[in-house]
Amino acid sequence: MSSLRDSFNKFTGKTRFVVSRLFIHLAGSEVTPLLGVLNHAAREALESEGDLEVVGERLVEVCQSLLQYDTYWQSAANEGDVLWDEGEAGDFFEELFTDSAQRYLSSGESEDDEDEDNQPLTLSPTGNLVVMITVAFEGEVPEIENDLANIGAMNEGLKALINLHYQEKLRGIQVHFSPARLGDELTNEQLLLNFPELIPL
Repeated sequence: MSSLRDSFNKFTGKTRFVVSRLFIHLAGSEVTPLLGVLNHAAREALESEGDLEVVGERLVEVCQSLLQYDTYWQSAANEGDVLWDEGEAGDFFEELFTDSAQRYLSSGESEDDEDEDNQPLTLSPTGNLVVMITVAFEGEVPEIENDLANIGAMNEGLKALINLHYQEKLRGIQVHFSPARLGDELTNEQLLLNFPELIPL
């Protein structure tokens, strides 16, 4: 039924909006530098007051870093919806944004003091890190709309996000991560409790 509605909406010239959220769970002390990338991206996004071009560039940086660390991916998940009304798409984006922000120790803003940049990065060898990327875009991108709970599909999904930025089709971007601060820890128990949708890769 939904595909029939999609076809009708395309026929009538309505704009297709997709709101999607990706989860990637990484583990190990080797991924600690990624927290630096995430905090830098959050700080830049905050200073730009949400400028979509700046936030998009930081999204590209985060996606490229995640692709470089794919050997440390442990589990993943994604969710989203197709909407034909910009207001509804905006509401759904805000809903996912709020949910991501409420996850254990998660942040989409830099909470680090500036002088922490000069401190050594430390996480326990079994440290967990979950990155949540929420986007809203126009059009149809199967690489993002498919099930991304396997390494190959997630690789393609992250590359598609990068392409969306350069194609200027992104209408909303938000990156959250847990734990949000250097030195904080996300235990295995907290991981299971706060990120039940994750599927082992």
